[in-house]
Amino acid sequence: MMASMNVPPPAPSKSPMRRTLFSALAAALFLSAVAVPAFALSRGARAPEIGLRDTQGNPVRLSQLRGKVVLVDFWASWCEPCKEEIPVLNRLHREYGDDGLVIVGVNIDNDEGNMRRFLRRTPIDFRVVHDGNHRVADRYSPPRMPSSFLIDQRGVVRYVHEGFRAADARVIERKVKELLGL
Repeated sequence: MMASMNVPPPAPSKSPMRRTLFSALAAALFLSAVAVPAFALSRGARAPEIGLRDTQGNPVRLSQLRGKVVLVDFWASWCEPCKEEIPVLNRLHREYGDDGLVIVGVNIDNDEGNMRRFLRRTPIDFRVVHDGNHRVADRYSPPRMPSSFLIDQRGVVRYVHEGFRAADARVIERKVKELLGL
């Protein structure tokens, strides 16, 4: 009986505090992974410069495209809706390129090799740049893949389109025609 009295009482459990801390940390990590950027580029904003080279090695600068309507489309090789959107963008490029439409596809794959393999399998008629470090994507903050930013002749964003479904093709084309004055 005496021996049991010499045993110190158990230390208070830290597990409730640890559980609370762990839960808060897990929630913060989850929210940071799924949160939509707070400063997504919106209608009426001046379009940020692209400043990357296309797949042919030519610089793509919005400042050199003033006077044209520019559709900047963010896409990735792993994105199924992006794959559905590409034929629509190819058609818009063919039909309205002579009227002043320029389409720039901004690929956000981390690995440029993934983009190049995709381009060998999927013909893209418009200019494509690789933004593996997301420098351009960080400026535009595309809300999902794909996302399109339609920019007027003065370099101002006039329309932002998130995602892609087949019915979206008409909406995008109508917005392009409006800006081209057709």
